Amino acid sequence: MKAEITPQEYEAFKTFLQDACGILLGENKQYLVKSRLRRIMEENKLNTLGELLERVKRSGRSSLKEVVIDAMTTNETLWFRDNHPFRILQEKLLPEFGDRKGTQSLRIWSAACSTGQEPYSVAMITEEFRRQRPGKLRDVKITATDISKSVLEVARRGEYEMIAIGRGLSPERQKQFFTPAMNGSWQIRPQIKSMVEFRELNLLERYMLGKFDIVMCRNVLIYFSAELKKDILTRIHATLNPGGYLILGASESLNGLPHLYEMVQCHPGIIYRKK
Repeated sequence: MKAEITPQEYEAFKTFLQDACGILLGENKQYLVKSRLRRIMEENKLNTLGELLERVKRSGRSSLKEVVIDAMTTNETLWFRDNHPFRILQEKLLPEFGDRKGTQSLRIWSAACSTGQEPYSVAMITEEFRRQRPGKLRDVKITATDISKSVLEVARRGEYEMIAIGRGLSPERQKQFFTPAMNGSWQIRPQIKSMVEFRELNLLERYMLGKFDIVMCRNVLIYFSAELKKDILTRIHATLNPGGYLILGASESLNGLPHLYEMVQCHPGIIYRKK
């Protein structure tokens, strides 16, 4: 990118990104746009952000549009990020569903799953619970979704370099749930990998995923406008089974939907139960 981003180009790009995937860029984030799109601009021999937008608009639903959205929505993630949701899952939710009369199945949705650390972390917690309480929750299925094709490809492979393994994963769980690969990376074991299905999904579009007992939608709603956030949370509510739970990120809260969810204090941590 040879030219600086003009105010007009930045506003046009903000509108494009919000219309395409709901992400609302803040003010003065030109540096973020430049850093994430620099390689794409160079590969396509484009000098300005305006030229890139014009190319994307001319080509409609092109691979270039997908690449741009991919670059702007891909974020690093951690194993067992923020800790509290996984403690709540381990100590409260899995025992609750395991003790429900006639319940042997559990469906969990990990929304905006990035490269797979969250759903695989959930699978590890679930496997540990089943080993501790044999016969409980025999059928657990985790659906993990993201808008980015590239991160889903990484997630489906289930193979991570050592630098990624070290971000939040204990040596004990690494040994228990991974095997070393030929190239120095680590491969997640089949019994964990088989619990997770990865699917491409834009949270702004129609959900064709079925019903869930638990939905984890963490650290993504902060990027949406208040109106879109409310719409997404309303549609997530429709995917939850009676008595199902919603888990948000540590910096996210549920405002304005008291008729749909009730707050559950977990000391520490807060989750939301479907009304």
